[in-house]
Amino acid sequence: MAFHPRNEAVRGSINSSDLERQREMAPAEPPSDVEMKALEASGPSGHSAQLSKTKSIAEQLPLAQEILFVGVVVTAQFTAQTGLNQMIPIIFIIGDSYGVTDTAQLSWLIAGFSLTVGSFILIAGRLGDLYGYKRMFIIGMAWFSLWSMIGGLAVYSNAVLFIFARVFQGMGPALTLPNGLALLGVSYAPGRRKDMVFAIFAAMAPVGSVVSAAFGALFALAWWPWAFWATAITLAAIAVVSSFVIPDPPKKYDAGRMSLRQRLIALDLGGAAVGITGLVLFNFAWNQAPIVGWNEAYVIVCLILGIIFLAGFFVIETKLAPEPLIPFEALNSDVAFVLGCTSLGWASFGVWIYYLYIFLLRIRGLPPLLVAAQLSPIPISGTCAAIITGYLMSRLRPAKIMAIAMFFFLTGSLLTGAMPVHQTYWAQTFVCMLVIVFGMDMSFPAATVILSNSVPKNHQGIAASLVTTVVNYSISLGLGFAGTVEAYTKTGRTPEEVQLNGYRHAMYVAYGLSGAGLVLSLLFVAKDHFKKPL
Repeated sequence: MAFHPRNEAVRGSINSSDLERQREMAPAEPPSDVEMKALEASGPSGHSAQLSKTKSIAEQLPLAQEILFVGVVVTAQFTAQTGLNQMIPIIFIIGDSYGVTDTAQLSWLIAGFSLTVGSFILIAGRLGDLYGYKRMFIIGMAWFSLWSMIGGLAVYSNAVLFIFARVFQGMGPALTLPNGLALLGVSYAPGRRKDMVFAIFAAMAPVGSVVSAAFGALFALAWWPWAFWATAITLAAIAVVSSFVIPDPPKKYDAGRMSLRQRLIALDLGGAAVGITGLVLFNFAWNQAPIVGWNEAYVIVCLILGIIFLAGFFVIETKLAPEPLIPFEALNSDVAFVLGCTSLGWASFGVWIYYLYIFLLRIRGLPPLLVAAQLSPIPISGTCAAIITGYLMSRLRPAKIMAIAMFFFLTGSLLTGAMPVHQTYWAQTFVCMLVIVFGMDMSFPAATVILSNSVPKNHQGIAASLVTTVVNYSISLGLGFAGTVEAYTKTGRTPEEVQLNGYRHAMYVAYGLSGAGLVLSLLFVAKDHFKKPL
């Protein structure tokens, strides 16, 4: 027999076939009420009804419960955007309370949250596969609530505790986003209904962004910690409601009958540790460099180590892990194109959202509440974009939808970066907010549906993890790129001119990222066209 390192790594302990036998021998979970009704209605062909049920759990729920189910699950996207955006309009108020004024340092309060979300989603999806998507969703909401409360209480301490709270906050959405998407993925069969549900999920991003920004600005009129305490109370309530309205779909594993060794192998903790370490180090280097400079040795060391760890993660996942977090062999070139476009588009969005606020708050000198009011068209445009996307996804090939999304990302970035300081709101500011939302709400559902339909149901957690990892990690990394450019290219004769030039140069990064995304998406369209049968 030929030597294979993957086989050698698991010889003498347990391999993937052991896990498969264990799953087959494990008793099936008792059917739910929905399952019993489907089986009773089918009579002798109950097995067929069971198979039908597993393809479309949500569609067999009563309409009221299905609406509640979808409504609660999509709060994962809404609350994730709350964590990202609630503090952006009041970031200078928070910074002043801790004596931090440099924009590069303040960007860590945004990038740190997105970094944790993007990095820990890798393992969060597998935790859902093992212990249940519903359970991990509820735990994520509870964890998010706890660290939001601590973030508010940090006002009595210092900036270090607040930054730690922001970082640990991100672990909450890391659990809720992939497991929420997985719940939708396993509960709906491919089709228009599933497309529309994913579009609604995506629409919660712009809605959550604006609503959280508005309430953050409102609470700051009294005392900024209340923005975090109110979020904590809301998240706790969602966790409680989730336990009643979300159905519990079948798990990929029967964790209760697995040994500790089998659980460790199923979780791929070695791969997760290496992958998360690589992501954190690589991202840390890019977001720390604008503050201390690239001449600091530890920044370069972190960057190199990050690359080494990420390379090691790829080797582990493809050669050694019996149960890899990312089954690379199940991913095709279309998935690679989609993830690449999503990464570039959302990285440009991270730059856009942060520096738009900087422009409105610092360069135009608007108060936080007025800035939040100026962003009010976003949820309206986002809702329209979600409806249009849900309609188009059953009529256009995904490659074309992705290309349209990248076009809107680029157009929104160009309009924002070129805005004159003294210009009416109804010119470029208003228009850019209407436009860029279509990039968000077309790329995200397209990517999630493509991956959800490309992998089997027992890998839905992995599919959701990949999309949400790429989106959130790219936001953080894009901020690091833009911050580096801003820090090294600030020029001007006055402080105002220096700040404006730094803003313009940072927005050039958004141009490049979204432009590269558009080029890649057009290549994807060409590839998709020529592979179709004549």
